Amino acid sequence: MTETATNAASSIVKKSVLNGFISSGDISWDYALLTIVVAFLLGLFIFFIYKQTFSGVVFTKSFGISLILLAMITAAVIMTISSNLMLSLGMVGALSIVRFRTAVKDATDTIYMFWAIAAGIMVGANLLLVAVISCATIGLLMVVLSLFKVKKHMPYILVIRFEDAAKGDVQAMLRKLSQGKLKSKTVSRGVIELTIELNVTDGEIAMIDRFADIPGVYDASLISYTGDVIA
Repeated sequence: MTETATNAASSIVKKSVLNGFISSGDISWDYALLTIVVAFLLGLFIFFIYKQTFSGVVFTKSFGISLILLAMITAAVIMTISSNLMLSLGMVGALSIVRFRTAVKDATDTIYMFWAIAAGIMVGANLLLVAVISCATIGLLMVVLSLFKVKKHMPYILVIRFEDAAKGDVQAMLRKLSQGKLKSKTVSRGVIELTIELNVTDGEIAMIDRFADIPGVYDASLISYTGDVIA
């Protein structure tokens, strides 16, 4: 009798596991629509925080839009694989062979990408309250941290084009600025172009105008940047 009950229980377990592999789940259209809408709203919120706290030189709108789509797509994938065990294993195998080779230059952009993915996972797993609270908390922290950025010394690239005869006057003016680092020097038919990395203050920015008063100086450009210049 005991052996018969054990065999029956084992058969039930095997059938339940097999049904978990075969069953396609039951996802209603209203639940799917709610999941996509919430993921869209959270992705829009992440995009808004990214735009408000952006500190780079050129704002890329396409990256912000990709955050919204990333949250929505992740939520759709999680919602789909959570309804079918066999499909989830197949999805893991398919994603393991995908290689994303897009280079992300700023580490902060990587953080926003993981944030959008995490929000999509929580929404797709039907953890809507957790997703809303966590996104609101992270967004508040990102705004607060952006307010405490030190802006006393900003990195700049100074590009000067001048004649060889004005070399002494240009060097004398450069010595009045903060110590810089020469990134490149180009000489062509008596015309010299210097590219110098500087950490100047707001008061020193006005001194750049004096380069235009030096005879033989064609132009002087001061460019703010956050990346690396390889020369």
